[in-house]
Amino acid sequence: MIAVFYLLLQLLKLYSYVVIANVVISWLIAFNVLNTSNRFVYSILEFTYKLTDPILNKIRGFMPNLGAFDISPIILLLLIWFIEMCMKLYIAPLIF
Repeated sequence: MIAVFYLLLQLLKLYSYVVIANVVISWLIAFNVLNTSNRFVYSILEFTYKLTDPILNKIRGFMPNLGAFDISPIILLLLIWFIEMCMKLYIAPLIF
């Protein structure tokens, strides 16, 4: 049971890194640092979009339209942090 607990924590941390990578790559593409015609860049961008867009689209459905600002990745990172803290505070004492 302890291994499953730590596995879930690591998966949440890994997913937060994917969200951060998605944001950084989208910024680099927006500022023309990276080009999406490059196959490697496009494959990484597509991979991160497929992992993050379903959840980010649900968050965007609840958020008001802020124009060019998209704060849904910040909300998702805060939600991941909240889930991690709840797991550490409430589930960990039951396991250990």
